[in-house]
Amino acid sequence: MKRMKMDDTAVSAWNEFVRRIRSLGLVPLVALSIVVVFILVAIFSNVITPHSPNATSLPSRLKPPAWDLEGSWTFPLGTDQLGRDILSRIIAGSRTSLLVALQALFLGAGLGGLIGIVSGYFAGWIDTMLMRFADVMLALPIILFALLFVVISEPSTTNVIVAIGLVLWARFARVIRGQVLVVREQDFVALARVAGLSNFRIIIFHILPNIANTLMVLASLQVGWVIVVEASLSFLGAGIPPPTAVWGSMIAEGRNYITTAWWITFWPGLAVMVVVLAFNLFGDWLRDTLDPKLRQL
Repeated sequence: MKRMKMDDTAVSAWNEFVRRIRSLGLVPLVALSIVVVFILVAIFSNVITPHSPNATSLPSRLKPPAWDLEGSWTFPLGTDQLGRDILSRIIAGSRTSLLVALQALFLGAGLGGLIGIVSGYFAGWIDTMLMRFADVMLALPIILFALLFVVISEPSTTNVIVAIGLVLWARFARVIRGQVLVVREQDFVALARVAGLSNFRIIIFHILPNIANTLMVLASLQVGWVIVVEASLSFLGAGIPPPTAVWGSMIAEGRNYITTAWWITFWPGLAVMVVVLAFNLFGDWLRDTLDPKLRQL
């Protein structure tokens, strides 16, 4: 009887999971599928790449995709000007994009969330000062600020992450501050103050749980933006330095061959477009599901 009850629970959980997946709709489901594939490819990139992403072979340089008469299935998407396999570099580049996005989001969301909570909870002159600083950051040209920061501090993976995080925090701070202003006026916060709880405990146990959905939704909406910024910096030569496989650098390297070897630029450009679009569509669905109040973002 006990085993049967456990089986029934597992079946019910599976049916609920299937129902939720079916209720997604076609567009969010496709977007979610692309996001999952992107993450899996990034995680296992070292295993599934058919060739070393940095291995050069001058006799194989500028090979077209496999379906071309001069192509070969050894290099399904062709090779670049140094004979490197395009498919392997795109797979390796997915890992780079995911790591940069996660770390930049962690930095931006952590810093922006902290500033937004402090600003919204304590209000007064602290709120005014922090939000004016956030307004200044939001008014700056994003790519230009990140570009200047990376150029001054020399291009590296760490500097790209820090640059994007420093640009990103103001977006989180503004939205989180607005949510905290609403939550801090709720009755349960007033009761916590009456009970003598410290500001720290109120923020941790009462404010933070009520803005967690907003923070998660906002982070999901920014993933595609971070990937675009990272690719833009790499395209301009101020991103992650070679020989690391990066989608933006791959697009830049193919500019001089666009008329004779279109595949060098086309495939990484397509990867950026598809992944960013998928994250944006999935983020929109997540926002509408978890926090409809953020629809104006």
